Amino acid sequence: MTTLPPPDAPAGSSTASVGATRILRIVGLGASAGGLDALEQFVARLPARSGLALVVVTHMDPTQPALLAQLLQRVCALPVAEAVEGLRIAADHVYVIPPNKELTVVGGCLRLASPQQRRGLRLPVDLLFESLALDQRERAAGVVLSGMGSDGSLGVQAIKRAGGLVLAQQPDSAQFDAMPASAIRTGCVDRIGTPAQLAVHLLALAGAGAPAPVSSVEEHVSGDPDALQGILALLNSAGRHDFSLYKRRTLARRIERRMGVHKLHGLAAYEALLRGSPQECSLLVNELLIGVTGFFRDRAVWQRLQDEHLPGLLRLRPDGHPFRAWVAGCSTGEEAYSLAMVFREVQEAMPERSASSLQIFASDLSEDAIERARRGLFAAGISGEVSAQRLQRFFKPEHGEYRISKSIREMVVFAPHDLISDPPFTKLDLLSCRNLLIYFTAPLQNRLLPLFHYSLRSGGLLLLGSSESIGRFGTLFEPLDAQSRLYRRRDAAGAPVAPDFPVRSRRRSHPSPKETPLSEPRDIPSGLQASAEHLLLHEFSPPAVLVNEHGDILYINGRTGRYLEPAAGKANWNIHVMAREGLRGPLDDALRRALAQPEPVEVRGLIVGEGPNATRVDITVRAVAPSGALGEVTMIVFREVPAAGPPPAARGRRSAAQLDLEAQLQRMRLELQTLREDMRVTQEELQSSNEELQSTNEELQSTNEELTSSKEELQSMNEELQAVNVELQSKLDDLELAQSDMKNLLNSTEIATLFLDRELNVRRFTEQAQSLIKLRDSDVGRPLSDLSSSLDYPGLKTDAQQTLRTLASSEKQVASSDGRWFNVRIMPYRSLDDAILGVVITFIDISATKRLEARLGGVPASTGGPSA
Repeated sequence: MTTLPPPDAPAGSSTASVGATRILRIVGLGASAGGLDALEQFVARLPARSGLALVVVTHMDPTQPALLAQLLQRVCALPVAEAVEGLRIAADHVYVIPPNKELTVVGGCLRLASPQQRRGLRLPVDLLFESLALDQRERAAGVVLSGMGSDGSLGVQAIKRAGGLVLAQQPDSAQFDAMPASAIRTGCVDRIGTPAQLAVHLLALAGAGAPAPVSSVEEHVSGDPDALQGILALLNSAGRHDFSLYKRRTLARRIERRMGVHKLHGLAAYEALLRGSPQECSLLVNELLIGVTGFFRDRAVWQRLQDEHLPGLLRLRPDGHPFRAWVAGCSTGEEAYSLAMVFREVQEAMPERSASSLQIFASDLSEDAIERARRGLFAAGISGEVSAQRLQRFFKPEHGEYRISKSIREMVVFAPHDLISDPPFTKLDLLSCRNLLIYFTAPLQNRLLPLFHYSLRSGGLLLLGSSESIGRFGTLFEPLDAQSRLYRRRDAAGAPVAPDFPVRSRRRSHPSPKETPLSEPRDIPSGLQASAEHLLLHEFSPPAVLVNEHGDILYINGRTGRYLEPAAGKANWNIHVMAREGLRGPLDDALRRALAQPEPVEVRGLIVGEGPNATRVDITVRAVAPSGALGEVTMIVFREVPAAGPPPAARGRRSAAQLDLEAQLQRMRLELQTLREDMRVTQEELQSSNEELQSTNEELQSTNEELTSSKEELQSMNEELQAVNVELQSKLDDLELAQSDMKNLLNSTEIATLFLDRELNVRRFTEQAQSLIKLRDSDVGRPLSDLSSSLDYPGLKTDAQQTLRTLASSEKQVASSDGRWFNVRIMPYRSLDDAILGVVITFIDISATKRLEARLGGVPASTGGPSA
């Protein structure tokens, strides 16, 4: 194993350059089962000089010595060594995690620590990647290779949020695809391929030179505010996402990163790429929508919410109240599920509020994130964010991951939603918008906060991120917990701040710097004309109101007091509640018909009021062009019908009675017509629902058949695996028996035998060989030259090497130090496929033969020579 010299600089020193080679990137590699082959393929592609520094983390047995560094060094041109505490990272080096340690990067140096989690729950890849993201920011790179489980999934999200590079092995090429597949499912992976392809891609990025500093695009945008307009227009037309009100720093960092992936220099080149590549547009949108999320992020905030503010909110509402919450920018759902779990725990601690329920609306601009949130499946790494008690209660283990429980999942409704251009959720008790406003410009923040005030019920709570505040809207929100950024909705006194409802088709026009106030004489007639038009509109146009599809009044023109009046009790600006007697039923029917047809609906001769104060009025209801944010908008115009002339008193009394009867009859007819229409619509809806249920039933039957078929296939596969297991066990038993037979055979011959490999290291020996050569079981693997022997045979190693070269047997008669003689035979060791794997040396005792020869022939003993 290569050992690097001790650190020559303290921890925390700069990693901009080491020696003469500048570090372009620090690359973290994570692998588990089957990862050795993938790591070897990756590092084998790296040249001796690339400017990259690799930090390798694998799941290792903490009780066994590590051989990973030696194994990688065989195929790697870079020096490979185990990580050392405090070592400053150098370019063109590979660092490997030692056994039973956690490895992180802090200040450009390696940090080792004892594991905090027990064995089986450790996530060393996540730990390394998260430290890289924090330390290296956009220069960090993470590579997820073959392995089981989901370690690395949380880490790649951290690297992605920091603007770094994420690569993952193609699952089809991995021996175990769980780790790379889990990383790919996060949506944070920039490139997928075989280990060799990933190494080539990384080298290509390094070959283009060090990544340009993020400030390069940012400074360009600061000097030319319109530099990004072309790119933003492409994104808007491709996905109808308006990023023009995002902070330029955020946009610059994300666009710079995508330019680095493609090795492009200049915004014009990248804009050209976007025009010809819808896929790159989608990737850039995903890059801009990276969510910073996690379960119970900022634990102190969640603890105060659970201990103080949620119980207070429950006490504020009556038992049985249906609580509504909105989590804006929910990403993959962790925060929405956290709120559901905390509400459930608070509710159980308050039995007097057991009848209350919570409906959470969780929204995000990214449809991919919403889809993952709906699945409710999370990596095993959440065990570091969620307590063991909550994991056991609110989650269900599933194939190495955790799925949210059904009771919590049913509390949350996920929906794609554009906070800038879509209408908000309303009548909320709690609104959480954490760490989202920080990416928006001040004008957009000033537009959203009054909208949040409008969305909340009286006394509702607003929860913001740690770096966010309500700014100048102290009249709308009351601070409850400044440290937690928790605010309560104020019932605005005086002139309220009108919310600027988002409209998808909105196009804001900004005055040109060349425009000047209306101070020249030629501008005076246009000002008088505008004033005159406003006066005529106010004085002579008929009373009218604008309402949305729910009947909420959006705008009032003229005096409508004869036709509308506020209802007693809590203020309610809804046309169905405020319409006076005589208008309510006909108005309901007219609104429904106006929304269903392009022509305006006119209702004539309606009687408002009773007796002498009765007024005859005509109404016209007309649908206005749809507004994406406000939905269907309708205008209601009231026109009073003047009386024909003053009748006599008696006739006036009869006329008033007749008018009352006519009004009642007309109301009854209209209500009957409305009921018939409602019945028809309901019947059609029931028929449609019945057809959908039949279709759903057929799909469920088909799914059930597929599941049954899958179950049978799994049973068949299980039986096959059991059969294969039995065969393997049988072969193991046969092999064990053959090994025992061989051992007994060698010992029964009473011939000392020594087996050596091609490097003349000890592979095996018999018990009789221990009387000639000092051997122990621990000597397996030692070179022959290291062993001491009682034989007078200094050329044993030379003869063994000669046999390996010539494949010819060698035989000599050799004396031992105790007066015995042995016939030493050296033969090549041949495998079943005739491969030469070493030599076999046998020592046969011929002392009795030598003594007999001496007595019969008087021949003195000699060292002998090679046999014939």
